[in-house]
Order: sequence, then C-alpha cells, then structure tokens
Amino acid sequence: MVPEQSVFFAIRGAHHDGHHYIGDLYAQGVRQFVVEQRPTDADTQFVDAEFIQVPNTLTYLQEAAAAHRARFSVPVIGITGSNGKTIVKEWLTQLLTPTYTIVRSPKSYNSQVGVPLSVRQLNEQHTLAIFEAGMSKPHEMAALEPIIRPTIGLFTNIGTAHDEGFKTRKQKIAEKLRLFVRADTLLYSLDYTDVADEIDILIRAVNPRCRLIGWSAQHNPAATYLTHVQGDVLQLTDRVDNRWTVPLPFTDAASVENLTHCLVTLLTLGVTDNAEINRRVARLRPVSMRLELKEGINNSVLIDDSYNNDVAGLRLALDFQKQQSNRDHKTVILSDVLQSGQDEADLYAFIARLLAEQGVTQLIGIGPVIGRNRALFAPNSLFYPTTDAFLADLPNRLARELRESVVLVKGARSFSFERIVDRLQRKVHGTVLRIDLDALTHNLNYYREKIGQQTKIMVMVKAFAYGSGSAEVARLLQFHQVDWLAVAYTDEGVFLREQGITLPIMVMNPTAETFQTLLDYGLEPEIYSMRLLQAWGDFVARVGQGDETTRSPSPEPPAPCPLHLKIDTGMHRLGFLADQMADVVTYLKAQPALRVATVFSHLVGADEAQFNSFSQQQFETFGRAVAVLEAGLGYRPVRHLLNSAGIVRFPDYRLDMVRLGIGLYGVESSQLERERVRPVGTLTTTISQIKTVPKGESVGYSRRGVLDHEARIATLAIGYADGYDRRLGNGVGEVWVNGQLCPTVGNVCMDMTMIDVTNATADEGDEVEVFGPHVTVSELARRLKTIPYEVMTNVSERVKRVFYAG
Repeated sequence: MVPEQSVFFAIRGAHHDGHHYIGDLYAQGVRQFVVEQRPTDADTQFVDAEFIQVPNTLTYLQEAAAAHRARFSVPVIGITGSNGKTIVKEWLTQLLTPTYTIVRSPKSYNSQVGVPLSVRQLNEQHTLAIFEAGMSKPHEMAALEPIIRPTIGLFTNIGTAHDEGFKTRKQKIAEKLRLFVRADTLLYSLDYTDVADEIDILIRAVNPRCRLIGWSAQHNPAATYLTHVQGDVLQLTDRVDNRWTVPLPFTDAASVENLTHCLVTLLTLGVTDNAEINRRVARLRPVSMRLELKEGINNSVLIDDSYNNDVAGLRLALDFQKQQSNRDHKTVILSDVLQSGQDEADLYAFIARLLAEQGVTQLIGIGPVIGRNRALFAPNSLFYPTTDAFLADLPNRLARELRESVVLVKGARSFSFERIVDRLQRKVHGTVLRIDLDALTHNLNYYREKIGQQTKIMVMVKAFAYGSGSAEVARLLQFHQVDWLAVAYTDEGVFLREQGITLPIMVMNPTAETFQTLLDYGLEPEIYSMRLLQAWGDFVARVGQGDETTRSPSPEPPAPCPLHLKIDTGMHRLGFLADQMADVVTYLKAQPALRVATVFSHLVGADEAQFNSFSQQQFETFGRAVAVLEAGLGYRPVRHLLNSAGIVRFPDYRLDMVRLGIGLYGVESSQLERERVRPVGTLTTTISQIKTVPKGESVGYSRRGVLDHEARIATLAIGYADGYDRRLGNGVGEVWVNGQLCPTVGNVCMDMTMIDVTNATADEGDEVEVFGPHVTVSELARRLKTIPYEVMTNVSERVKRVFYAG
C-alpha cells in the first residue's frame, strides 16, 4: 500500500468492521476514506482527511468497478465453478500471452471485494481480460456479473464447496450461471450433467443468443468437442472430424480437466494450429496459487512467489512480507515485470515507491528492463541481467547479505526463479507439513460468526500451535486481531514475544521459577490454587519493593499485574473449587497490585451430547463461583467457559469470551458442523525407493509384514520419529498415492515406512499424502483409537513446516 495514493473503503462484514481501522490507517498516511458512517471526531482528529459517505461501501466499490469495466470493449473471459478456477485462469494466461496483452485476477481474488479490485486493473493497453468469480451464498453472482461482464464464460465444474449456503445443488448451479446472462459464448463440460441441464434451462431462456460450446470425455453426442486420453496424450475431435493431439504435461484427472477447458478456450479464440498449441502447452508449469513461507539458509525466511510477476500480485506479496514483523531486514528479489501494458518508466517508478512504502530494505533486480531502470531504486539495490548471473554471485556475497532477512522471491515464469528458491531454501527433511493460512483464517471467521462480534476470542497456540508452528500462526492471529493467546509454558510465551507477538498471552502452567520471566516478557499467569496465588502475590509485592532477591528490581511493578483464575467445575484437573472463592476474594482485596483479567473453567464433555446435562451443571457451578468473585472484587473479569466444541454445542454459554483450540486447526470436535471447517495441515513425504517383492517374503522389522501376493513395495521417508505413529503399521494406516489409498506393510520404522503400491501409479520421488484432504486427521485418530489432538501434536519439529496463503 502507498498511503498517499490509497483510498480506504470501510466495509462492514460478518467478522470485521472496516470503520475500526480508520485511525490506524490515518496514522500510516492514508487520507482518502469511503465510509458508511463519518467519524464523530473527523474535523479534529482527521483534519486533512477526505471522507466520502455512502449508504453501502461495498455496493459503492462494486458500482465504481462496473463503471470502469464499461469503458472497455476487449474480450473478457469470466470463470466460475467449484474447483479449478484459479488454475484455469493462470494456465489460460500462460497459453494466451503470445497472442494477447492480458490482465487477470491476482491469485484467487474472486470474492465480492476481490472481483472489483481485479477489474480495476484493466487499462487501455490490455487486449484480453481473465477474471474469476466465486460465491458462497445466493445473489452474490448477480452483483459480480456487471463488474466482470464476460463476453466468454467458462464453467469449470460443480462440487461440494459452499453447499451449506444453498438449499440444493441445482440452486447453487443456477446462481453461478447468473454470471453469464449476457455472455456471447459459454464453455463447459457436458459430463457434469446437472450443470448442462441448468444451462439448457436457464441460459437458453435468458440469453438465447449465447453460443454454447460443450465438451465431453464420455462420448456425449451433443458435445462440440469430444476428448479421449490415452496414456499421456489427449485427443480432441470436433463435429466435422477436425482432430488435435496434445501431449499432456500433467496426467492426473483434475489437471486433464482443467487443461481441456483451456484447450477448448484456445480453439474458441482462433488458436487452432496443432503444432502451435503443443508448443504452448509444452511450456506450461504447475501453478503456485499461494504464497509459501519457507525456512531459508542463514536464518532467513523465504516467501516463494516464483511463478508469476505482476503489479497486483506484488502488492499482495509485499503485504504478506510485511506481516512477518519480527524481522527488520526485508529483501525483495524481483524480475522484470512482463506484459504490464504500462509505460516502462512509470511502472518501475511506481514499483520503487511501493517497495519504499512497504519498508523493503534491499532490492535485488534481475532482468534487462529493471536493470536499465536502476536509477529509480534505492542506492543499495543490486541488479543482475539474468538468473544465472545472480546464482553465480550468490556464494561470494549475497548469502551473507540475506542473513536474518525475510526474502520475497517474485519473478515471471521465464526467469525460472524456482532455482533461486531451491538454492536459498534450507534443506532439512523430505517430509513436509504444509499449513494453509487461508484455511486457518476461514476457520477463525467461522467461529467468529458463531459467537458474534461482541464476544472476545482467546486462541490456544500451545504445543507448537497443535503442531502447526506457533510463531507463524500467532502472527496471523495478531493480524486478525484476536484478543488473547494461550500457551502451556512460559518458554512458549517468551518465544512468541521474541518473534514480535504483542497480543496478551496467558501461560497455563506457570511456576515460581518463571515468575520473573513472566514479568519481563509481559506474560499473564493462570492461577489455579491458593498456593500459587499467594506465591505470585508475594513475588509481585517483593518486586514492587525492589527486593534484591529479584533479578530486575524496579521501583514500581507493572501494576496491576493481570492474572487468570481457573475454577474447577468438574474436570478435577486444576482449578479452585467454588467454595474457595471467598478465600480468593479475601486475598485479592489485600493485594492491590493484582487484578483478575479473566476467570474461566473448562467443560469436560462439550464434544459429546451424552454429557449435555453435566455441561449445564458446570455452567451453573461456574456462574455461582463468579458471582461470589465479582461481588467481592467490585468488578467483573472477562468470563470464558467454552472450548471449540462448546462454541458449536452451547451457544448460550458464550459469556464474554471463548477459547478456540482444535477447531481453528480444522477439527470440529462436536461433530455437529464438520463440513464448516477446513483442514489446515497437510503432511506429505516422498517415496525413496520402490521394489518388487515376491509372495511369501516379509517386509520390515520382526518379519511382521508377510506378503500374500507379489507386491510393489515403496519405502517412504517418514517414521515414528517424525510423528507417524508406530501403531499405524501392518495395514492399520493408509496413505494417498496419486489418487489411490495404499496400506502400510510391516512395522513402522524410526525414519521410514513401507507401503504397498501394487494397485497405484507410483514412481520413486513421488509425493505421498500422509494426512490432509484425502486422509483426514480424524480418520487417523480413529484408526489409532485416540483423538485428533494427539495426531497433530505428534508431528515432530524436525519435519519442515511450509506456510502458504493465497
């Protein structure tokens, strides 16, 4: 964001109100605001700001984008569907770039806000636009249609995504088709019969002049194009027997479907030469739709965005880099920006201002165009004509200069920046736990929707954020302004403070030995017994008096020191009993340096309906104990009782705050709304070796895996030291290999596991899903006869974490 060139739209949503951010943005230099409610102190606090007051800021933004779109007559491809929208958009951009100057949606900007922002990029230099559109409830697509106003429509497929927002699948399809009510052409697969049926009913009725182009892999006689895959070759045939044969760069079913959509689009736009199509397809690369956060050499952090480079995507990537606030040094490795449609000098002057505004400390520019504009950038910037030249210089100097830095690697595909990422990434382990920060945000918003805007949230990031990586998760939670974090032990809180986390942090298991550290790092103890309460009170009093026994005596303690009172209402683990509240009040009234920030308890059986009556009993016991506390103290601490399962099962018990734990990480443990949360972590490993083993032979230690058939045995680079439980051996566990579940064979070893890939397509080096979308954490827990918490927290810290967002 360049503040003086920015306009802020204060949009109200289910989880946030943009009006709350006006003050922060004004302090950063923003002076233009579109609001629904003008600040009452606008004339005194925001003296040089301009406020445009409108009835609805989102509608105003959308209408402005629609007016902008109406100025242009270039072809516009509008893409919708349940899956594949972003991949199809990115592949179409790659395939059509030789023919057109293209503007497209950055990343997956397909929402009610993302679409207008995407369309605003369209300018006079572009000869083709490609925008994707998504929706989660009725009537949203009707709002996006005039903004995109596609001349060519593309419906990818239909699936379960956002089913909960619609009464039927038929309704969802009809709503999506509203994007194409004025399109000249509509491309789709006839093999999704429910989509084809709705097109026949709706589009033929409301847009009879629309040219319908359907393709089929199932020999549908109504198809404009028939397709057939044999091995790694795709063949398309039209109605007059023209034929195109295309070698497939990717052979999984989803990629074949996405590529077929792209090929039909090329043919529709007049790119029909088979040899030319093959040349373009041969250059296709896998689409990295997300920004990936990786561990780099020399204690650096890498943000991998190495497959495309445009100004809109650069803005997003720089915002993501800025969130990594614990690092002062920020480096951007940037290639030439291709096909921008902008004047070269204006483009790079704008990029230079953008880097400066975002606090980038060093630019490394790669390419002839950015190099000849070097005078526009900071004096410490470095420039190289090619990626090879940069890599050649890396061992001499740059690896040292990148130490302790957050390094954003962003380049156009032709510059092969994946080679830079490979050189700068720290090589630790072939097994990777990928954390989807977008899914985590989705889950946070789901629970926020359940509790409403008036209820606070404390998020549990103990145990390495349930195995997901505490610092990275905490930074995202801080960005989304949760109210408290909770950790198990003091050193976990210290680590978060050292990583730049400023949110209040509750420590659930403090000890007298860590009291000084709690004060030093602004951490807040959970107090669960009179012994611990008196020890904490005595310590704070000594610090206030400058006792020489403390390490850092100060004339005044950070009074009043916040604490969190735990009440035992039935768990019988830790906590004060209700009849101890009078003694607690007596002690606290004598300790003015202490203040109860929150008071809480824990439901024993919130995840199971059979314990509902006991949960109600706990709620009532908690209420009685808190009443005594409040009456004695004369103030009301923040009250919280519900965990993730309780938020769903007992909405009437939400009180002032809830504690969000396992639900944030994708496990809805009440089992009432399982489909509403998204899995956050995907654990993958690689196949180290494959061999054919005869029937009757054994596999692994203790000869437990005796084969009853000749089998292809693959050895995986994961074992129980990585967190793959030894109980999952001998067929108890299964992993996902190229679309096929494959059972374990023999005992799980410390660092390796063997699986049977006889019925799968598998090669050495292939990636294997251990848990994720196809093998859920809950399913693994069921097989182990344990709970998802154990599966997630058992993933070893030696397993590399990769964080991504898009």
